[in-house]
Amino acid sequence: MDSLLVLALGLLFLLGLAVDAIGRRVHVPRVTLLIVLGALIGPPGLDILPSPLAQADGLYASVALTVVAFLLGGSLKLQMLRAHGLRILVLSLSVVLSSLVLVTLGLWLLGMAAGLALLLGAVAAATAPAATLDVVAQSGRNDGFSQTLLGIVAIDDAWGVLVFSLALAITASFAIDADAAWYLELLHAGRDIGGAVALGLLIGIPAALLSGRLSPGEPTLLEAVGVVFLCAGLAMLFEVSLLLTGMTCGAVVVNLARHHEQAFHEIEGVEWPFLLLFFVMAGASLDIEMLASLGWLGLGYVLLRMLARLLGGLVGNLLLGRPKREGALLGVALMPQAGVAIGMALVAAQKAPAWAPQLMAITIASTVVFELIGPFATQWALRAVPLEQRPEGIRSSG
Repeated sequence: MDSLLVLALGLLFLLGLAVDAIGRRVHVPRVTLLIVLGALIGPPGLDILPSPLAQADGLYASVALTVVAFLLGGSLKLQMLRAHGLRILVLSLSVVLSSLVLVTLGLWLLGMAAGLALLLGAVAAATAPAATLDVVAQSGRNDGFSQTLLGIVAIDDAWGVLVFSLALAITASFAIDADAAWYLELLHAGRDIGGAVALGLLIGIPAALLSGRLSPGEPTLLEAVGVVFLCAGLAMLFEVSLLLTGMTCGAVVVNLARHHEQAFHEIEGVEWPFLLLFFVMAGASLDIEMLASLGWLGLGYVLLRMLARLLGGLVGNLLLGRPKREGALLGVALMPQAGVAIGMALVAAQKAPAWAPQLMAITIASTVVFELIGPFATQWALRAVPLEQRPEGIRSSG
């Protein structure tokens, strides 16, 4: 089995080169192509993937998410926050709250139990950092719109984790009479969020101070990979959020390290293999029967989340006094949803086992739908931004 696993990894990495080339020629996001590839060679199709690669919740996925989180945190430079900070804060809160309120109320009006509707509303607030980051990188865009989008994605899941933790605490109070249970859930949420931020600071500050000191001016790939794996390992050990740990560490390093461009830019060179495995595993985890079991409630969830994204972008831009069309395009660009949502659903299923089958069916099936159509939506939105909103020298790829 070990030899087959190594062989499969080698073939997948080579297939990744072909997928990247095809995506550039036909202008299809490589994220979508990799998910389709995973479905074709995984259990939904030929079922030739070794079992460790046939599910998206293993060690590979954890490391891949931490790499993505670190790079997203690295996009939160102080100069960018000074230029777009208020915009990112308002838009991210608008999108998260719109998703929570609209999906919760809509599903409840469709006949779903209030507690389950609230949990799915919280899950709907999650985005797909890996997919969004990859599509933006593939587009070649580096302007106000793309920076705002990456900034929103970087903190969107932080708000999402907080909202989900509060929703889980509220639903726990429905099921358990003891008041202590409600406070215990809040304490657990505080531990997950606060512990992840503290861990990111504890790793990020020394890493920022030491980066580039051993070999000034030279790329230090081992430094970058070591810091990211340290974040992933300690986050898993202490059972705190991988995303928040990686984001915090990346943000600290990019703002404090004098040589961060030399020392940590190299992590982008090893990002793609991890992302390739993550998206292939996501496609391999697709359950065709689960997709068929979505029903009206599942379709309602998908449509409500789409509407919530558009509404959140529109409301956020109206509050900021910016063009409505730009806000709608930001909402479209935030359509992808991936592993964070599935992780939330797994936690909720453990806390509320009576709702687990419906919760997992809707979350996994809709996540696959959003991962298939979401990258196209992000790519289209990036190309649809009016030319006058792009700084000089920035052009749309393709």
